[in-house]
Amino acid sequence: MPNRVKYVYDFAEGGKDMKDLLGGKGANLAEMTNLGLPVPPGFTITTEACKAYLRSGREPDELADEVSAHLDKLEQAMGKRLGQSDDPLLVSVRSGAKFSMPGMMETVLNVGLNDQSVRGLAKQAGDERFAFDSYRRLIQMFGKTVLGIDGEHFDDALEAAKQARGTGSDLDLDAEDFRKLVETFKQIVVEHAGRAFPQEPREQMDLAVRAVFDSWNTERAVIYRRQERIPADLGTAVNVVAMVFGNLGMDSGTGVAFTRDPASGAQGVYGDYLQNAQGEDVVAGIRNTVPLADLEKIDKRCYAELLKIMQTLEEHYRDLCDIEFTIERTKLWMLQTRVGKRTAAAAFRIATQLVDQGLIDEDEALARVTGAQLGQLMFPRFDEGAERTRIAKGMNASPGAAVGKVVFDSYTAVKWSRSGEQVILVRRETNPDDLNGMIAAAGILTSRGGKTSHAAVVARGMGKTCVCGAEELDVSTKQRRFTGPGGIVVEEGDVISIDGTTGEVFVGEVPVVDSPVVRYFEHELSAGDGDADDLVKAVDRLMRHADGVRRMGVRANADTAEDAARARRFGAEGIGLCRTEHMFLGERRRFIERLVLADTPEERDAQLAELLPLQREDFTSILQAMDGLPVTIRLLDPPLHEFLPDITELSVRVAVAEARGEENENDLRLLQAVHRLHEQNPMLGLRGVRLGVVIPGLFQMQSRAILEAAAERMKAGGVPRVEIMVPLVANVQELETVKQDIIQVAKDVRTETGSHLEFLVGTMIELPRAALTADQIADAAEFFSFGTNDLTQTTWGFSRDDVEAAFFSAYLEKGIFGVSPFESLDVEGVGELVRIAAEKGRARRPGLKLGVCGEHGGDPDSVHFFNATGIDYVSCSPFRVPVARLEAGRSALGG
Repeated sequence: MPNRVKYVYDFAEGGKDMKDLLGGKGANLAEMTNLGLPVPPGFTITTEACKAYLRSGREPDELADEVSAHLDKLEQAMGKRLGQSDDPLLVSVRSGAKFSMPGMMETVLNVGLNDQSVRGLAKQAGDERFAFDSYRRLIQMFGKTVLGIDGEHFDDALEAAKQARGTGSDLDLDAEDFRKLVETFKQIVVEHAGRAFPQEPREQMDLAVRAVFDSWNTERAVIYRRQERIPADLGTAVNVVAMVFGNLGMDSGTGVAFTRDPASGAQGVYGDYLQNAQGEDVVAGIRNTVPLADLEKIDKRCYAELLKIMQTLEEHYRDLCDIEFTIERTKLWMLQTRVGKRTAAAAFRIATQLVDQGLIDEDEALARVTGAQLGQLMFPRFDEGAERTRIAKGMNASPGAAVGKVVFDSYTAVKWSRSGEQVILVRRETNPDDLNGMIAAAGILTSRGGKTSHAAVVARGMGKTCVCGAEELDVSTKQRRFTGPGGIVVEEGDVISIDGTTGEVFVGEVPVVDSPVVRYFEHELSAGDGDADDLVKAVDRLMRHADGVRRMGVRANADTAEDAARARRFGAEGIGLCRTEHMFLGERRRFIERLVLADTPEERDAQLAELLPLQREDFTSILQAMDGLPVTIRLLDPPLHEFLPDITELSVRVAVAEARGEENENDLRLLQAVHRLHEQNPMLGLRGVRLGVVIPGLFQMQSRAILEAAAERMKAGGVPRVEIMVPLVANVQELETVKQDIIQVAKDVRTETGSHLEFLVGTMIELPRAALTADQIADAAEFFSFGTNDLTQTTWGFSRDDVEAAFFSAYLEKGIFGVSPFESLDVEGVGELVRIAAEKGRARRPGLKLGVCGEHGGDPDSVHFFNATGIDYVSCSPFRVPVARLEAGRSALGG
């Protein structure tokens, strides 16, 4: 008989390593319970129960009995029953997935209150206002999350109650106001849900649990998972916890604390506190909080206890901890902890701080930062010397420099962004329904909320620039404007600049400059300089460690000496892809035109002879910039028509000339050539190695230019390391044909220059057939370089230039793609071809050098796959070289 699945765990039964089953929140509540910290009792319904529910549309048969058994145990521990009429037990029902998804799923507080138990709660607490405030919160949250009622109906009713009192704060409402609101809210439920608010406490709890399960697949949760690349099949756990109340008066409250500043990484006391409130009030940002340090004046004993617990948790988790707590009449309760989300700058600073404190080693520190975070640190920042007009200052919630047109809702942010506009989403406070707009926006600005508000937490997780709590701004989403000090008015469509590092808001566009991290990589700033801040020092330290542990090399894709020099400063160990076609743009197009129009072999050879010294000069400068390092030069790849005039423009030009009785023989011949070379699908036509086979002398000229440049560098005392790469090879005979010509050219150049030239001849693996016959191709190739851009196109049957605009957005929205296969390698398909080619190539030619030269070489996730596959080096754009270096180090550690 198979073992029965256990669907419910008491907090005392779990631990922090059970996140797959208990979710992050449940696992950490269990861990805090086992540490002896003050956690309200409760139990967790597992992710397995959620997955079973999502598969079948109903809860597992055993779940109800298990929940009842754990609820009985909870009631016995608390000495009261759920929703009893006198002194009722109330519970919260909270989501909790393995990976933090702040605000994306549902929570219901005060479950168990009804028309009878609210009076018992009032009597027990001695506070009728508190009891009816708690009851109206339950109806409001239950109505929105469980019954699907638009939250604006409740918000409008609450706003009307405050206006009737002539106040802007719910703190000024009394017990009678809340009693009336309860009746109003109950009527809203009847009108918009078609049923009465349930009075049976167990029904409330069961429906709330089901709503949490359902919230796993809400639109905003799906979008967030896609954005953060969280698997869709994990499901969420549900935590049922005995309620503790922060809204019992001014000696109660709720807050969020960080053991370090999640924005900067600085050590100290960071967080927000709100008196006489429940937890959702802090995150929602509906009332501005006070800094956590102010709690020392409000409740010194609880403040001291909280600091001690914060230290305990950070030392236990060996990381920045994000903590939610409630104080109920001077009694401190811990409601949640997790390893906190942080900005990129904080991640690097905290990792090195923890090493210095002896909590982690440098390997662990490297594993805790990512290439994506390093890329964020390389973004520009505002020029401090530029003229600018500051209109407000808020919380520096998530760093960066963002400039864009003001929009006031998510729909407009997405619409304008898709039209190519940079936008700043401006709200009083954000909520989970704003997620699409937050993703689309360059930055986020709110007039309410602090560093722990929804906007701040989500923006930090996404690496978005964010300023919160800019109280000087009066935001009117209905009028599509905000006003600032001195009567300044900013309308929708006006440009503003926000600085997430300082919290400043400027009207108009502020110029940007390179970040200190870029200056460090450019060797303009040393980690030992007095101007270098602790962030540059942290980056330098972890980059050095990454370089010390990585197996895989990192090269750059560079086509000019300038690009090559910058790549070398950024730490590139050679050039993995030098595209020779970029050398034929601009004025040099005319040489290709003449080559195409050549009627005789003599005319063709004459054009190639003119091109030779130009190409030699190109290669000499690149080899000089990369002296002593390998330089892989790809022979001409694109179809020739790309260098010729547009067929439509040329046809019009010829037609107009004919209509005027004029005749331009060159244009006529060009038009004939363009028609002759026109292909229905040029990506699969006459390009790459096929050009070298069909056009005599083309690849020989390029090979001569490369080898003569190498000989010239050797005479100048240089150490050129040349690798000639033949593109788009599909079978070994193509490569053998071209390689034979290259070897003959090399013999001639050796004889003519007296230089002892050494070089390699290899090929790009960018066609499925090449990957599947890699063993045969390895007979002729001395190295492989995987052109993963074209390999992705030819494996998927995509034309990248067409499909990305045509249907990729739909594929991403529908979840067909988690991420574009051109952005991150398709490991199951394209990656499998890479693995096959690597194994077959090295089986035939042991020690065969393997590289990757598609832009996947700079994608963090792809770098880990390439390292595991045994690739020798990756190559990417110069700006992404530091990212690839860092990720190559992390992948060597399994990070």
